[in-house]
Amino acid sequence: MSAPATGTFTPAPGGAGLGRMVRAQARMEARLMLRNGEQLLLAIVIPVIVLVGGVVAAGRFSDAFDGRAVDVLTPGVLALAVMSTAFTSVAIATGFERRYGVIKLLGSSPLPRHGLLLGKVLALLNVVALQLVVLGGVALALGWEPSLADPSSTVLGLVLTIGLGTAAFASLGLLVAGALRAEATLALANLVYLLLMAGGGVVLPTSTYGAAGGLIEWLPSGALGEAMRSTLVHGDIDGRSLLVLAAWALLGAVLTARTFRWE
Repeated sequence: MSAPATGTFTPAPGGAGLGRMVRAQARMEARLMLRNGEQLLLAIVIPVIVLVGGVVAAGRFSDAFDGRAVDVLTPGVLALAVMSTAFTSVAIATGFERRYGVIKLLGSSPLPRHGLLLGKVLALLNVVALQLVVLGGVALALGWEPSLADPSSTVLGLVLTIGLGTAAFASLGLLVAGALRAEATLALANLVYLLLMAGGGVVLPTSTYGAAGGLIEWLPSGALGEAMRSTLVHGDIDGRSLLVLAAWALLGAVLTARTFRWE
């Protein structure tokens, strides 16, 4: 029997490349999110209720919106879905992962902190894409007519808005989850979600908040809502709101990298 060729069974020790580790982490995160009924409730059911309830309620007031209610509310509800998944779901899930030692185990792996963040963001983008399909279908059934005067501009604006919005809220969610206990993260994440949904300019245009609208535009929720409305209602790309989201994403990522505790 002939001997095996030289080098055939030579081991090649070492960790996988960053890209491969991030993709593996993203696949795991996406599967866990889609299996969690509570997170699906937050990501799908609540936005659908807000959309349908808002359209029905606005139908009783002809001057409630500057335009058709479904056309104004749909971009805001899509922005709400992004916020609920990228911030609230990530914060709560990560907080309890820290409590049960899952994050500690990841900390002992070759996956760096920024790799964990990238993996979660990539998983979130997959889940957000599913949200957009479901919510977009409900909105179309209600008579939604998105702006398609310039399809390329609309698609580009939508991609930039979703990408930067997801990055901004995911980094902030990880910041909260990495600094507080799981119970405190649960309470704070839900409180922030409710406050931003009611008064953060995400569902309704910031112009409806009167003098406070100028301040709300600088919040990540207000910037996300305005960027989404600008794209889907007017067919424009709101550069200012996108820059605000990029700034929040950068700030959240830097603070998370410096303060995140694995246990």
